[in-house]
Amino acid sequence: MNRNNVLTVTALNKYLKALVQRDDVLSSVFVQGEISNFKAHSSGHWYFSLKDAGGAVKAVMFRSNNAKVRFLPQNGMKVLVSGRIDVYERDGVYQLYAEEMLLAGAGELYVAYEQLKEKLAAEGLFNQDKKRALPKFAQNIGIVTSPTGAAVQDMLSILKRRNPAVNIYHVPAIVQGSEGADSICNSLDILYHMPLDIIIVGRGGGSIEDLWCFNEEKVVRKVAQSPIPIISAVGHETDYTLCDFAADVRAATPSMAAELAVPVLADIREDIAQKAALLNIRYKQLLRTKIGQAEKIAAAQFFKHPTRLLENYQLRIDRLREKLDEEANSALKEKTYILSAAAAKLDALSPLKVLSRGYSVCQKDGQAVFSASEVQTGDEVKVLLCQGTISCTVQQTDSEG
Repeated sequence: MNRNNVLTVTALNKYLKALVQRDDVLSSVFVQGEISNFKAHSSGHWYFSLKDAGGAVKAVMFRSNNAKVRFLPQNGMKVLVSGRIDVYERDGVYQLYAEEMLLAGAGELYVAYEQLKEKLAAEGLFNQDKKRALPKFAQNIGIVTSPTGAAVQDMLSILKRRNPAVNIYHVPAIVQGSEGADSICNSLDILYHMPLDIIIVGRGGGSIEDLWCFNEEKVVRKVAQSPIPIISAVGHETDYTLCDFAADVRAATPSMAAELAVPVLADIREDIAQKAALLNIRYKQLLRTKIGQAEKIAAAQFFKHPTRLLENYQLRIDRLREKLDEEANSALKEKTYILSAAAAKLDALSPLKVLSRGYSVCQKDGQAVFSASEVQTGDEVKVLLCQGTISCTVQQTDSEG
C-alpha cells in the first residue's frame, strides 16, 4: 500500500466533483424515468428520485426552476428531466440537478389543466350558485383582449351594430405567452374599478399553448373574483379554458360574447312597446275594478239615506242615557238607605235622646259628674235637662246612693 496516495474523504469527494463537472456529457443530460419519493420542501425545492427497472438516481429541482413546471409531480409519473449531474460533497453521492421537467406520455398541459381544474373546483370556484345573470340592458361594456386581431374588431362591430348607444371600454392585454397572465390580470383590475354592467375577457382561436394564459391559476382566480358579471370568450366553440368555468357566462367565441352582452336595439324597442301595451291593459283592468268598487259603495244604503245612520247612533245614545240614569238612581237609593241607617244608630246613642226620657246630666266646672264623691257640700253644679239647665248648690252628698 502506497500511503502517499491516501486521500481524505473530503478530498476524494472534491476530486470526484471536479471530474464530474469537467465532463461535457454530464453537464447537460436528459433522463427519463418514474418519479418516486417525491417531496415538496417548505423552502419550495423539490426532492425526488427517478427510477426504472434497472436502478434509480436522486434528483433535486430548486424553486427557481420548478416554478416553470406547469403540473405538480406525483409518485408514479413518468417524466423527462433535463439538467446536469453533480456530486453532493457532504454525502459523497451524485445526483441529478433538474432544470426542466416534461411529462412522458400524456401531454404536460393536459395534466396541468386537469390538476388545476380539480383543485379550483374543490375550492368552490366553479359553483353554479355563484353565477350571476347578465343584465338585460347593459349600457357600459368592458373588454379585455388583444388590441390587434379579428376578435376585438368583431366584438366592437357587433356591439355597435346591435346598439349604437352602448359605451365600450377596451383595456388591451397580452393574451398569449409568458407575459399574458399578468397582463390580463392587470387589465381586469382596471375594469373592476369602473362602473360597468358587463365585462368580456377573451381572444380568438389558437393552439392549446396559445390559449394557455386563460388556464393560468392567477387569471382564473381573477376572473372568479370579478365584482361585475363577466363573460369568458376564449378561442372557438370546442375550446374550453378554466376561465370559462370561473366566469358567470361562457361564450363559444368573442362574437357570441358580444351578442350575449347587448340585445339588438330594435329588440329593446319592441320589448318596451310590449311592456307598454301590457301596462296599458293592466291599467284599464285596474281602473274598471276601482270604478266597480266605487259604484258598489255609492249604491250602499248609507249613501242613499245617510240620516238613517245618524238615527241609529241617536237611538244608541238614548238607550245609554236611560241606562246611565237608572244606574245613578239605583246608586243614590243605596247610599240614601245606608245614610239613614247610620243616622238612626247615631240618634239612638245621642245624650239628648236620654234626656228626653226624663234623665239629666250634672256638671261641675263643665265636666260631667259621675259619682257623689266628686263633689262636696257647697259646690256649685249645673244640671242639664232635656229643656234648659238648673244651677244648684250642693247641700249634702250620699256616696251610698
